[in-house]
Amino acid sequence: MIKIVTILGARPQFVKAAVLSRVIKKRGKVEEVIVHTGQHYDANMSALFFSEMEIPAPKYNLNINGLSHGAMTGQMLEKIEAVLLKEKPQAVVVYGDTNSTFAGAMAARKLQIKVVHVEAGLRSFNMEMPEEINRILTDRISDLLLCPTDTAIHNLKTEGFDNLPATVIKCGDIMKDGVQYYSGFSEKKSTVLQDHDLQVDTFVLATIHRQENTDDVEKLKQIFEGLSEIHRDKKVVLPLHPRTKKILEAHQLNYPVILLPPVGYFDMLELLKNCSLVITDSGGLQKEAFFNKKHCIVVREQTEWVELVDKGFAKLVGADAIKMNQVFQQFKGTNADFSMNLFGNEVGGKIYDALLEVLRFE
Repeated sequence: MIKIVTILGARPQFVKAAVLSRVIKKRGKVEEVIVHTGQHYDANMSALFFSEMEIPAPKYNLNINGLSHGAMTGQMLEKIEAVLLKEKPQAVVVYGDTNSTFAGAMAARKLQIKVVHVEAGLRSFNMEMPEEINRILTDRISDLLLCPTDTAIHNLKTEGFDNLPATVIKCGDIMKDGVQYYSGFSEKKSTVLQDHDLQVDTFVLATIHRQENTDDVEKLKQIFEGLSEIHRDKKVVLPLHPRTKKILEAHQLNYPVILLPPVGYFDMLELLKNCSLVITDSGGLQKEAFFNKKHCIVVREQTEWVELVDKGFAKLVGADAIKMNQVFQQFKGTNADFSMNLFGNEVGGKIYDALLEVLRFE
C-alpha cells in the first residue's frame, strides 16, 4: 500500500483535498494521512464540517496559528517533520500557497520525501504577497507539479523548469470538482438565504480579507466606499472575515452594507449560486464565481487567474471605489457564455493517476 501525507492549513484546502481523498478511497491503492497545521482558525470547521462534507478527519492537528510568518513556518517545519519521521510516507501532497503549503514541502524535501504540489505554477508577480513567495518556493522544491491551466505551465517553463528534475503536468483545477460535487449538498443543508431574507439575483456577494487590503486603512476605506456606492443600487452582502472586522472596529469605520458573520462552505455556495455578481480579493472565489456563472470584480492589482480576466469574466479594479462602481455598471445586466471549459474536468482522477504513474509507485 502506497502512503501519502497530505498537509492542509485552511478550509478551502480541505475542500480541494476532499476531491482527491474520494478518489483514493474509491480506487484503494493509496493510504492517505491528513495533517491539519491549524494555520487558519475556522469556527466552521467542527466535527460536523467533516462529517457533512464527507471529508476525512485529520489524523494530526498541530494547532499552529496566530503567529508571525517566521514563527508559524518554523513551528510547522518542526512538527511536520516529526509526523513524517513517524509515518514514513512515499510522498507529501500540498495545496496552493499558504505557509502550511511551504512548510509541508520543505519538511518533506529535507527528508528526501517526494513533494507533490497541487495548483502549481500560479503567479501574481507581486512579491509583496506572502502567498506569492510560498508558491515560488514550493514549486522550486517539488517533484511533481500539477498545474491547473496553460498559463501555469507557461509560467514554469519561463522560470526554467524544463531544465529541472521535476515533472510538470496540466491536470485542471481541482476546485471545479469540489464545487460541482457540493452544489447539491448546499441546496439541502444551507438556510443562509432564508435566515437573511435574501432573494435570487437581488444582491451582490463580497468578501475582503487579503492582507494588502486590510492592513492599509486608506485602501480599506476606498474598497468599502465602493461597496457602499454599489449598495445603493443593489444590496451588498459581505460575510466578514475576522481580520477585516477587527480593523474596521479599531478605526470605527461603519458602512451601509449587509455584514454577515463568517459562513460555512454550504452557505457560501448558496450565496454564490444566488447572487448577481461577486466582488472579492480572494483567489479561490474568483474561480468559484465563474463555476457558478457569475461575473467577478477583483479588488486587487493582479490575479493568478488571468484566464478569467482575458476572457472578460472578471475585471481587476484594485482599491479604487470609482473603478469598482464603473465595472459594476458594465457587468450589470451583462450576459456571458460561462460554458467555456477553462479549468478541465475530473481533475481528482488525473491527480491520482499522476501520483501513481509519474512518481513510479508500484
